[in-house]
Amino acid sequence: MVKNGCLIVAMSLLVTTNSFSQERDFSRWEPEIQAFERSDAKSPPAQQGVLFVGSSSIRFWDLPKYFPECKYINRGFGGSHIVDSIHFSDRIIFNYQPRTIVFYAGDNDITDGKSPEEVENDFRRLVEVVHKHLPKTRIVFIAIKPSINRWKLADRMKAANELIAAFCSSDDRLSFLDIWKPMLGKNGRPRSELFVEDGLHLSHAGYQLWTELVGHYLRIN
Repeated sequence: MVKNGCLIVAMSLLVTTNSFSQERDFSRWEPEIQAFERSDAKSPPAQQGVLFVGSSSIRFWDLPKYFPECKYINRGFGGSHIVDSIHFSDRIIFNYQPRTIVFYAGDNDITDGKSPEEVENDFRRLVEVVHKHLPKTRIVFIAIKPSINRWKLADRMKAANELIAAFCSSDDRLSFLDIWKPMLGKNGRPRSELFVEDGLHLSHAGYQLWTELVGHYLRIN
């Protein structure tokens, strides 16, 4: 049985802290956010549970299939950055009062030109915003994944992961879940069987691996 849990999601800033955020068009996500709200109005999810939030790797994660005994909430929206989840946090996070947030984002941020330091700063801001409203909520950051499609950005992604891992070690409410190493083969490159044809999004085998790693975390925490 899971003692504690919630997926962390990519969030956009409530109060933007740099020009990149200020130029971002958050309105593009309104249809998806409103769809979440309609779903909640029709069938309100239980509070104090596990929330999965973030970009497409969260969005495409079929939680009822991979966690059949757990009623986890998925509020991922594809293509999003960390700041997008921050921006919509009052609509996709706070209202669920999650015990634990399992979060995946930063992949698109690096691809769109953000530095590792900016990605880490955005995650710090996300943590600040969440803990201001939900001081006891645990946040699990799933490491930015290595992918075939974006392997040329591997060094920058690893640097962002290292910064975020160090930050997570400073607060016992935060955890860094390393999925980078398990996703590499003996040749040190991303394992092809973990991805669909685009070399970016996860295959069934990829989600099985993530489910095993995240499930282990949730069982012991």
